[in-house]
Amino acid sequence: MDFPGEQGAPTFDDPLGMLRACHSRIERQLTTLERLARHLPEHGADADARAAAGAVLRYFDLAAPNHHADEEASVFPRLITRVPEARDLIARLEADHHQTFAPLWQKLRPLLAGIASGQRANLPPGLVRRCRHAYDAHIAIENERLLPLCAEAFSPEETAAIGAEMAARRGARWRTARDAAVSAARP
Repeated sequence: MDFPGEQGAPTFDDPLGMLRACHSRIERQLTTLERLARHLPEHGADADARAAAGAVLRYFDLAAPNHHADEEASVFPRLITRVPEARDLIARLEADHHQTFAPLWQKLRPLLAGIASGQRANLPPGLVRRCRHAYDAHIAIENERLLPLCAEAFSPEETAAIGAEMAARRGARWRTARDAAVSAARP
C-alpha cells in the first residue's frame, strides 16, 4: 500500500477501491503543489516549501508510477478482454499517462527538486494549473466511467488477481481475506 497507516484505506482485497483512494491522494498532492506555487513568491524556498516540494516529489516518483502500472498492466488488459468497446476509453487514459502526465512531470520534477534542495524558489503558476487541470479531467473519467465499468465487468477472481498483482508490484506480502480466513481456521 502507498500509505499503510491510513485509516479505513482499502486493501489489496479491494484493488478498485485502492485506485480510487490513490486518486484522492493525487488530488491532495496537487493541492499541495498549488499552495506551494502561491507560497514561494512571498516566502521563497523556506523549510515549509522544501518539505512540501519533497512530499510531492516522493509521491509522484514512487506512488504515481505504481498507480499507472496497476492500470496499464492489470486493469486495462482485463477490461478490454471483458468489454472490447472500452478500447477507446482506455486509449484516452493511456495517452494521458504518456503524452500528458509524463511531459508535465519532466517539466515539474526538476523545479520541485530545486525547491526541495533550497536552490530555487519559483514554480510557474501556469504549469501548475495545466497539471491540475489535466489530472482533474483524467481522475473524473476514471472515477465516473472506468472504475464503475470495471466493477461491473470483473469477476471476484479477476479482482483478486488484480489485487495480488498490485501487492507484488509494491513488494508487499499479502494474502486475500479468504486465504487469511482459511489459514486462521486451521488447527
